[in-house]
Amino acid sequence: MKLTTVILAAGRGARMRSALPKVLHPLAGRPLLAHVLTAARALPNNDVYIVYGHGGAQVQSAFAHESEIHWVHQTEQLGTGHAVAQVLPHLVDPALVLVLYGDVPLISTDTLRLLIQAANHHTLALLTVALDNPTGYGRIVRDVNGSVLRIVEEKEANDVIRQINEVNTGIIAVSAAHLRRWLTQVQNNNAQGEYYLTDIIALAVNEQITIKTFTTQKTQEVLGINDRVQLATLERYYQQQQVEQLMLQGVTVLDPARLDIRGHVELMGEDVLIDVNVILSGHNRIGSRVQIGANCILHNVTLADDVEILPHSVLENTVVGQGCVIGPFARLRPGTVLADQVKIGNFVETKKITVGYGSKINHLSYIGDSDIGQKVNIGAGTITCNYDGVNKHKTVIGDGAFIGSDTQLVAPVTVGAGATIGAGSTITKDAPAEQLTLSRSSQVSFARWQRPEKKSS
Repeated sequence: MKLTTVILAAGRGARMRSALPKVLHPLAGRPLLAHVLTAARALPNNDVYIVYGHGGAQVQSAFAHESEIHWVHQTEQLGTGHAVAQVLPHLVDPALVLVLYGDVPLISTDTLRLLIQAANHHTLALLTVALDNPTGYGRIVRDVNGSVLRIVEEKEANDVIRQINEVNTGIIAVSAAHLRRWLTQVQNNNAQGEYYLTDIIALAVNEQITIKTFTTQKTQEVLGINDRVQLATLERYYQQQQVEQLMLQGVTVLDPARLDIRGHVELMGEDVLIDVNVILSGHNRIGSRVQIGANCILHNVTLADDVEILPHSVLENTVVGQGCVIGPFARLRPGTVLADQVKIGNFVETKKITVGYGSKINHLSYIGDSDIGQKVNIGAGTITCNYDGVNKHKTVIGDGAFIGSDTQLVAPVTVGAGATIGAGSTITKDAPAEQLTLSRSSQVSFARWQRPEKKSS
């Protein structure tokens, strides 16, 4: 049967105390719903429906870049059964329906495969979990033979049922034909006045449909997010899993509790070392023997072999060649591309530049919209004046050029190969190759000058 995944994402999440819809709160830098969507998308032959409601425009906007999502609006939030029922008019039998939740972000594709492989026209597959403290969850009620009889929500449970620690995760796989029939029979005569999806379990039992349960041993993959405490708890668990995977691939992490991975890390080598309080977001590619110092932030960065990122540096959308040294306190902005053996020193900011082999920008400089050749030395306090208030202009510096300290290069301007720019110059015209170019006022000294003195009161 064709698979249809229904992700319920209509709830407000009042306990988050936020104007942001709950499913858009970030875990590891991505919305909760995005994690669920990724797990669902990994399943083959799958149509994905997202049931949205509260903050619907925000939710849809956040996923505007995603293709092949079917959006279904739940105008009133009347329970999980009511939410799933909104999708039924769009389903074509025969189909298998997998129900997921936009606030249960760590569900794994492997677990979902087990469910959908077990479900068919004669079997409903249900995911459960055993909790030490099952408070708040619907309990799985079984007969003396261990077969599932029904699910009882906590508010409907008596003291005996509340002692059961096997609980419902809400994640099921079921035939669309059965689901369509059962949901028409579900009533809202309960403490919440809602239509519970869980009520279909008893209806399935009455029709002698087999209820096959799978109990996950990884509790965190089925935990929902209802408040910011729970969100922080899952964030730490997720980060621990990510960091452990890196270490198993040969990365030395000096303090695993102080590395955050908010995206994907692609290791292209071995013997990488990462110091404390590092954030890796987006897609980062890291070569062999790379060292990343404390308090660095890397976003969409490629680091070749033997790169050293010194502490307190920020790199974004940057490509760094072999053997480069960056920082400390360097900021490499989008479009920075460094060849091998380049040095970007402390308090240097770059943006949209290419830098050739062995060049150095060591101190306190801003270099933007520039093409820099090989073996160039750029002195402290140099800036490229690349913006005229309306347009950006390019600076070109040839191989082997030497730019003296406190130089302003007013773009568009070209410094020829082997040229020297004298310290303290403002360069507004092209500087010829292999020549000294400078612009300075004459230095004057006054022999009889007296420093002003403060007048006595």
